[in-house]
Amino acid sequence: MILEGRTLAAQIREPLHQRADAVCQKLGRPIKLCAIGSTEDYGAYVYLKKEVEAAEKLGVQTRVFEVDNQTPAQEFLSLVEKLSDDPSVDAILIPRPLPAHLAATHFADLLAPQKDIDGMSIINTGHLFLCKTWAEIQALKGFVSCTAMAVIRLLEYHRVQLEGAEAAVIGRSSTVGRPLAHLLTCKNATVKICHTKTDLPRAVKEADIICTAAGKPGLLDASWLRPGATVADISTNWNNNRLCGDADPEALEKRGVSYSPVPGGVGPVTLAVLLENIILSGERKIKETK
Repeated sequence: MILEGRTLAAQIREPLHQRADAVCQKLGRPIKLCAIGSTEDYGAYVYLKKEVEAAEKLGVQTRVFEVDNQTPAQEFLSLVEKLSDDPSVDAILIPRPLPAHLAATHFADLLAPQKDIDGMSIINTGHLFLCKTWAEIQALKGFVSCTAMAVIRLLEYHRVQLEGAEAAVIGRSSTVGRPLAHLLTCKNATVKICHTKTDLPRAVKEADIICTAAGKPGLLDASWLRPGATVADISTNWNNNRLCGDADPEALEKRGVSYSPVPGGVGPVTLAVLLENIILSGERKIKETK
């Protein structure tokens, strides 16, 4: 089975224009998104531009602030704090990777949780990891990593059994790997988090679900997996002038493994969840002002 994501993404996005219009009428202005993007990573910056364009099509007012290796850390922190305190800003997006000296700052401490649409702030991260059940996840007033949530929604859309499943998450980043592992745990899966020191063939051998976000083409060998397993390929890599994930789709098919394609799998759903969170940030602001 191929876990394509475009159909689900279209379903998520279908009501967003109407919701955005309703928020605009009640606020008396458009929802405002501000993004801080690094120009040092060309691929990430191009993707940010696509996210911004998609938001603008919903009537969202946007502004992108550029940072690079020469941006002073204090200037970056001051910008995060300014946007967090600005009542006219509803949503903030700070895609990673950031330049190393900026990533090392305490910017997540300054990021307003109610505007933090990708779940990066210390408060949103803390609230996520305090949750034990999916009901508690759904009751959160903050936000969760869009990519991690997109994986869960894609798996459920294709009716992949999560409760009681053995899952392996390849990658332990704070943006994808660890949030996803925790969401799977809240769905009552048993989860292994794999990293550079993990015996990967052994770790994924008996897994029902493998979520890979390593960013290394060819990392996941289909021969390691049991037939009937499911792979959520989260990575987007350029290899031989084409976009691909961490696994070879043809090898997975021959092995009898279901998988999400790259492109067309997790990516479209992630963008749809991001847009949904932008609208949600405006809806929550309306509730706060009542």
